[in-house]
Amino acid sequence: MLISNGKSGGGGAGGKRLHAMVIRSVVLWIHVLCGVVFRDFGALVTGGNMEPLTARMDFNLPDVPEGFRDAVQEACNTEIRAGRRIDVRVLPRDEAFALPDIIRTATNLVPPEVKEVRIIDIVGLDQQADGGTHVASTSAVGRIEVVKIESKGKGFRRLRIRIGD
Repeated sequence: MLISNGKSGGGGAGGKRLHAMVIRSVVLWIHVLCGVVFRDFGALVTGGNMEPLTARMDFNLPDVPEGFRDAVQEACNTEIRAGRRIDVRVLPRDEAFALPDIIRTATNLVPPEVKEVRIIDIVGLDQQADGGTHVASTSAVGRIEVVKIESKGKGFRRLRIRIGD
């Protein structure tokens, strides 16, 4: 694995720790992207995937407004620079689902047998059910670069992101 500063994240203990830190960063970028696109454009997530230093998210977004890529990229990077605290809590299922907009995917992916739901709150930006690992603050990661927007059929868009310089 190659990290943005050119150092290798090999297989030793240091490499595993570095890999875990990169994954936490990518998870946070995805969460920030999801929060910004929902807040600013009202779109829900329909799919996604992540790799070290890159990711993609699909949204139910029928139209792409002029300047969309730049607006999303700037809003995400503003949120990252804001150093927003990230809180994690576990709530009973009924209490969690009583929170407005707690599910940000087009389909609720939390199985019915799950009785407690983990909530990630990027304080002031986004709160949602999320099982991913996260850093403590948005300022712990680098900036997002939206590298491509693709049409994935009528009403669906894919955003590809990577770590910025």
